[in-house]
Amino acid sequence: MTDDILIYQKSRPGRVGFSLPETYSGDGEVDKLIPRHLLRSDMADLPEISKPELVRHYIELSTRNHHIDKGFYPLGSCTMKYNPRVNDVAAEYPGFSQLHPLVGDENSQGALELMYNLGAMLAEITGFARATLQPVAGAHCELIGLLIIRAAMKKRGRIRRNIIIPDSAHGTNPASVIMAGYDVVQVRSTEKGILSADEVARVVDEETAGMMITNPNTLGLFESEIGRIAEVVHAAGGLLYMDGANLNALLGQARPAEMGYDIVHFNLHKTFSTPHGGGGPGGGALAVTGELGPFLPKPTVEKEDGRYYLDEDRPESIGRMHSFYGNFANMVRAYAYIRHLGAHGLRRVSENAVLNANYLMTLLKGHYYLPHDTVCQHEFVLSAIRQKKRGARVVDIAKRLLDFGFHAPTIYFPLNVSEAIMIEPTETESKDTLDAFARIMIQIDREIDENLELITGAPHNTPVRRLDEVRATKTLDVKYTELAGTIPKAAGAAMAASVFYCHDQI
Repeated sequence: MTDDILIYQKSRPGRVGFSLPETYSGDGEVDKLIPRHLLRSDMADLPEISKPELVRHYIELSTRNHHIDKGFYPLGSCTMKYNPRVNDVAAEYPGFSQLHPLVGDENSQGALELMYNLGAMLAEITGFARATLQPVAGAHCELIGLLIIRAAMKKRGRIRRNIIIPDSAHGTNPASVIMAGYDVVQVRSTEKGILSADEVARVVDEETAGMMITNPNTLGLFESEIGRIAEVVHAAGGLLYMDGANLNALLGQARPAEMGYDIVHFNLHKTFSTPHGGGGPGGGALAVTGELGPFLPKPTVEKEDGRYYLDEDRPESIGRMHSFYGNFANMVRAYAYIRHLGAHGLRRVSENAVLNANYLMTLLKGHYYLPHDTVCQHEFVLSAIRQKKRGARVVDIAKRLLDFGFHAPTIYFPLNVSEAIMIEPTETESKDTLDAFARIMIQIDREIDENLELITGAPHNTPVRRLDEVRATKTLDVKYTELAGTIPKAAGAAMAASVFYCHDQI
């Protein structure tokens, strides 16, 4: 690592990393092509650097970041799995990547056909009648699903006021409920870590518009009473929404519609291998029963006489929820993934995801407390309460993992497990990787007794040492000039580097 962190620090006058042809307007006047008010009056203050130095700068920065191509990423509830490159190749086909959204239906038949077929496949996988690809992420799906519930209730004569969610719900669930104009009613899980139909019946009333349930839930456990819960909600006149964040465990095994759900959302980046997070943008999809089909966002993709078209004439629709029609490149990736695997391959995805999670859980449960010692689905939740009593918090364990080249699992979630460690190995990891991760987790547990400061001071081998998390949250202005003289050089140089990465990318 060099002392020059910002690309501006590496800049030297006169160095050039590119060459562009002269702009030609026919008569030599650039402002005939570009309006004068859009032309700069002075030169842009850009770094001057050679192309090799430019490439090396950003490659070097990329090696300081952890990503799925670099190492194991067991992030529970986020499914950070390998993205097959063939999906990217398909998304880069000129007919897809260079297609402008305003060309009209007649000139985008291939794209519309792909969207139509992908929606049909997603509906088939989950057992529903219709699907929309317009949502751009899982949380966006939640808002759309809740607005569909509102529209359905309005058509029935009364909107109602409440949405029920379990205490183990993803944080986006209550946020989406509030954004959709509803009140949150929480229902507690049982000692077994799942919902009880009797407890749901206790909180359901005439103001219940619907209930949102992730299945498997965030403890990695299948909601075995889901059939009875659906009956309770429907008997009260409500609708049942499935957060599909954990759909990886169900592919080819069970269909949400057959469990009694009315709506399910997909995270294309979690289940169907499209880019996640910084590699995004994300992708979502939403499937519904035939009764709720008329309320889907418009336009919908339809087919008539062999021709595909976008249907804007949908009077009961909740309206457009995204400019144009969502993140199309991720639709291509998801379509390629499903077509490549087929029905049998999708089933194998869930089988391997569940197998890997149970294997890893078995290796670790003797060293970390397992709140629910039963067969899990694609993920499981441990607790570091034993380690905390010996002086190491779960955050310390997570930081120490970084020293061994593993990304830390989700920690402190779900909230109903103290010192939670939420682990999802995914179906794409080998037994060797799982064994190595387990060995390191067990080694860290042993290190707590042998050298506690090694754990509480971690990480030691990363480009960025342990940060002041409170300051990182509260200090939003991270300009280099303001921080240069405030961070202790010995302890804070790497911290400064992490801040400057953001500056570089901005």
